[in-house]
Amino acid sequence: MGILGFPGKDKNRDLEKGLEKTRDSVFKKMSRAVAGKSRVDDEVLDNLEEVLISSDVGVDTTVRIIERIENRVSRDKYLNSSELNKILREEIASLLQENSATGVVGFESPLPAKPYVIMVVGVNGVGKTTTIAKMAYQYRMAGKKVLLGAADTFRAAAIEQLEIWAGRAGADIIKQKMGSDPASVAYDTVKSAVAGGYDVVIIDTAGRLHNKINLMNELTKIRRVMTKVIEDVPHEVLLVLDGSTGQNAFEQARQFTAATDVTALAITKLDGSARGGVVIGISDQFRIPVKYIGVGEKMENLQVFDRNSYVDSLFA
Repeated sequence: MGILGFPGKDKNRDLEKGLEKTRDSVFKKMSRAVAGKSRVDDEVLDNLEEVLISSDVGVDTTVRIIERIENRVSRDKYLNSSELNKILREEIASLLQENSATGVVGFESPLPAKPYVIMVVGVNGVGKTTTIAKMAYQYRMAGKKVLLGAADTFRAAAIEQLEIWAGRAGADIIKQKMGSDPASVAYDTVKSAVAGGYDVVIIDTAGRLHNKINLMNELTKIRRVMTKVIEDVPHEVLLVLDGSTGQNAFEQARQFTAATDVTALAITKLDGSARGGVVIGISDQFRIPVKYIGVGEKMENLQVFDRNSYVDSLFA
């Protein structure tokens, strides 16, 4: 059985389906890259480099992968082009292993603190609210008591949207009126979580990037105010990125990692485009673990990222 009682094969099937567009795109391009070639030579590597970059793996990460394959070609002297798929799969899995983090666990796993406080950041439109709802739902299905904090008091309807999703997820919510101090909402949420014996606290924050200094100041204030209730919170700062935006997701990651100490990533909407390679590049470039990936609209389609399952599905 898989997480939350869902069969593991169903989870893997959802992942394979979610990465279908990326898989089809990559393999069609790879087939063209090795067409008529009996061995991996410079031309094949140049074509492969183009395939990876066009799949939004990113230039720097692509260069690292190509260098690894070049080393294997040099070491093994002769590699058949038909082996390229296997080699690429192994090198990507190895790269993800190097950038994986210890302690990234599933929803059913014991939490390192109670309440476990997660602050969620990300620009508007990336799927931040639905990601919070899916997290809350899956924690709830795992038997944990969940409280949401509506600290995005800047955007119109943000509070109402989170309240609707909280109801769907079976989670409680702390809110104030629009325009309230976000730090005050976060403080009230953490304080209520302690008093109410909650297991998990998820704090939503405003998703704007028009002024990095203001963003940094706001997130810093939220973190500082919460520590008045629990000294070492938040335990996790989760950055939500829209995987379908490709290189724009890299830029958002740069902005937010400069503004606050991001500890984990959730990459959403991978089922909507052929840009699933962005997971590899962002994990490699920022050395921040990808904790969740979104591969569909259902509550269960936010999956705890498993590098082996991801690579298997990408190369299925």
